[in-house]
Parts: sequence; structure tokens; C-alpha cells
Amino acid sequence: MHYPVQLTQISKEIQLFVPDPEQVKEIYQQSLEQDPATLFPFWARIWPSALALARFLKEESHWVKDKRVLEIGAGLGMPSFSIAAVTKELLISDNDPDAVALLHKNINHLRLAHTQALQLDWNQLPQLPSIDIVLLSDVNYEPAAFPALLKSIESLLRQGITILLATPQRLLAVPFAEAIFPWVILSRTISVTQSGETAVSIFVLAPADPNKQVK
Repeated sequence: MHYPVQLTQISKEIQLFVPDPEQVKEIYQQSLEQDPATLFPFWARIWPSALALARFLKEESHWVKDKRVLEIGAGLGMPSFSIAAVTKELLISDNDPDAVALLHKNINHLRLAHTQALQLDWNQLPQLPSIDIVLLSDVNYEPAAFPALLKSIESLLRQGITILLATPQRLLAVPFAEAIFPWVILSRTISVTQSGETAVSIFVLAPADPNKQVK
């Protein structure tokens, strides 16, 4: 399934091709009539968590500067595109082939020589020895998927990879936040105004240290 895209000013620095929201709804409704099992393309819009993570990375770029960075479940990949200029290597991934195709289009549009898009399922992550930082933005929206997601997070941490995770402060995510707490070395809250105001938590996760103090 392909959605019409338009070049959109995402921030002062970045223009990206993004799907037109009204046409996404229309095409989705048509697809739903043909197949009731059609999943809504949540990847096809920029969510508050992506905006918050991009803001955090702009303010604290030392986390990604000259690093090998991978974003998982990226959707439109805004946090990744916002830091492309300062990274050593950038991989932007999603499990939806349409999302990956659009990531390729935007990489070519921005002429990012050191950036790649790939299809990747966080439930089946390979070993990532060359990655320093993993970005996760609003991936913990389905409680049934929490155990598998937590398993993948633990696997990444065991490989020595630092994780920057952005999540809206919603009640259903409380158990997830409690589960990742042993790995959290830094926590921030960023408010995003997008059809109302959303409080987004930014967590920096690293291998557990029994003597740590969360900042």
C-alpha cells in the first residue's frame, strides 16, 4: 500500500516527504472495507514522542555526536533525520516496507551519504556490534508487546549499546516504565504541543549499575 506524500517543513532545518494525513485516512478506510484486518499505518505521521526526542537530541547532541546510531521502529524517522549531520553512521529502520521505502526517499532527498534505511523487526534483532546508540520513539504503545520489547531492550543493553527511549506519559505505559527503571541513568520530561499538549518522558538506558543515581 502506498500513500501520496508531500514535501513538508518539519523544523527550521529539515524538510521531509511525509504522507498527507487526509489521504492516509481515505486510503485506509477504503482498504478497511476490502479487508477488515488492515492495520492502520501508525508509521505515517510524526508523533509527539518523535518531536520530543528530536528536541532532546538537539539539546544534548553528545549522546549521538560521532556515534553509530540505529533507530528502531522509526516510522518517518524524524529523530534520526534531525541528527544525521552529527552522527558517524546512521541506520533508520522500521518493520513496514512502505515506511522503509519512504525512509529511502528522504535519505536520497537529503543526500545523506552515511545513512541507510532497512527493514527490521525488533522481535528478531540481530547482533549489532557496530552500533553505539539505539533510538526508540513511542514503541511501547501495545501492552501485549511489552514482554518481547523488554527482551529486545535487554539484549541491546547486553551488547553494550546505550538506548534513548521516548514515550508519552500514558497510564498503560506505567508497567513498562517500571520494568525499564533498573537501566535508566537519565530521565527528562518534554512537553510537546500537537493537537493539545503531551508530556513525553525521555529515558537514557545503559547496562544496570546497582550504585546508580537517576538524574
